[in-house]
Amino acid sequence: MQNALKSICIVGGGTAGWMAATLLSSALRGSNIQITVVESPDIATIGVGESTVPSMMDFIQASQINLKEFIQATSATFKLGIRFDDWLTQGESYFHPFGKVGKDINGFEFYQAWLKSLADGEKSRWLDFSPSAIMAENERFMLRPAKHDNWVLSSYAHALHLDAVKVAHYLRDLCHKRGVTRIEATVKNVNLDEKDFIKSVELDNDTSLTSDFFIDCTGFHGLLIEKSLQVGFEDWSHYLPCNRAVAVQTEQVNNPVPYTIATAQKAGWSWSIPLQHRVGNGYVFASQFCSDEQAIETLLKQIKGKMLNEPRVIPFTTGRRKKIWHNNCLALGLAGGFLEPLESTAIHLVYKSLVHFIKHFPDSDFDAYNEQAFNDNINTDYQEIRDFIILHYCTSGRDDSDFWQWCQTMPVPKSLNEKIHTFRERGQLDHTLGQFFTNDSWCSILEGMKIRPKKYHPLLDAFHQQDLTNTLTKNINDIRATVKQMPNHHEYIQTHCQARN
Repeated sequence: MQNALKSICIVGGGTAGWMAATLLSSALRGSNIQITVVESPDIATIGVGESTVPSMMDFIQASQINLKEFIQATSATFKLGIRFDDWLTQGESYFHPFGKVGKDINGFEFYQAWLKSLADGEKSRWLDFSPSAIMAENERFMLRPAKHDNWVLSSYAHALHLDAVKVAHYLRDLCHKRGVTRIEATVKNVNLDEKDFIKSVELDNDTSLTSDFFIDCTGFHGLLIEKSLQVGFEDWSHYLPCNRAVAVQTEQVNNPVPYTIATAQKAGWSWSIPLQHRVGNGYVFASQFCSDEQAIETLLKQIKGKMLNEPRVIPFTTGRRKKIWHNNCLALGLAGGFLEPLESTAIHLVYKSLVHFIKHFPDSDFDAYNEQAFNDNINTDYQEIRDFIILHYCTSGRDDSDFWQWCQTMPVPKSLNEKIHTFRERGQLDHTLGQFFTNDSWCSILEGMKIRPKKYHPLLDAFHQQDLTNTLTKNINDIRATVKQMPNHHEYIQTHCQARN
């Protein structure tokens, strides 16, 4: 094609940079577009984005990666959801499972049928109908067989816990085999042309690099998108006040469970991410309610096993660039924006940004409407995830610290307020095409926070009560019978994909 791009330069390695190189090297195969990654030897990866969501499996498939090899190389374990401890009140837990919950009945969402059953006196839990939740409770796991006729096996979903540094190394080696060029250098200057497009980057090895398109993976710094192109940043700290994290790694002393644990603390929340060879631990907190020293002390009191590194404090600002794609530059990962890691969406947003970019892939004419369509799509994704994270805070019943008292009257976006109101009234959640978090995910958080609708859908009164009871009982029995046949999560990993040292 006459106006086709000939080259893409990715500035920055790490998880985002090498995910971009990997997916693009697969998607652009045969296009003759040269992909180059400029990776500084001096800048360490943040290395804490180690819990993922099910779209990670889509990335692996789309990138034509061998799953078994990837798990072995990254010390990965499987993840069926997130267990939230102490969020509603201290001592209470709930679970956000991946995949479907229940089977839709006669065209109605399962949640509505379940509400009707409760009104009729049934005592089942919402999570009794989630294959992923029952698998997690019993620490069972297996990859879905290629051929099956079991609705339970079709309903669960999973992601991975992984070592972010090992992920970057694995993807870098894979990209090398695919012909991606790696230059070990640091960008010291960015040159723009008269139209404010990036013309070239000057490196600290006294060379410069020109390219048709640039992908900024320089982290919070945003060397290209912000320092050079000055697109601006939309700060969401007024909605999400947590602005720092302290992270530490510990030895694995127990068999890894197939879920992440997020525990509410006095000034935020802490995570526990079990890998095959170690556990990732961290505390995300708001500095106006907690000092670094207090956060470190809180984290170190709750960890198990020997520390493998010194605690590291990572400051961040929640929000996103006002334009994630501008002219011939795409911001990816932390360079594009950051939503605190409560629902493990950082790597998802890297993948989703790349999917949108490939869909709107430019030629050298750089049509402004195409760029705007991309930005509209990714902005919608950021806003949806932002609202879903805020949901965890604004619905909490805790008031035992200054932080949680602030959450009692925190500002809530209009988009989220309307969603919660509609749910409270009728148990309905309008699903937008392309939305990442399903209605089942929203229901799981709201149910965990004991927010129950006043009514169910009126047409469900036409259902025969005993037939509905029989259907739900069969669902529960099907799930438990299927899960009972699955191997233990740890034993499954040991047998099929044990990490290579």
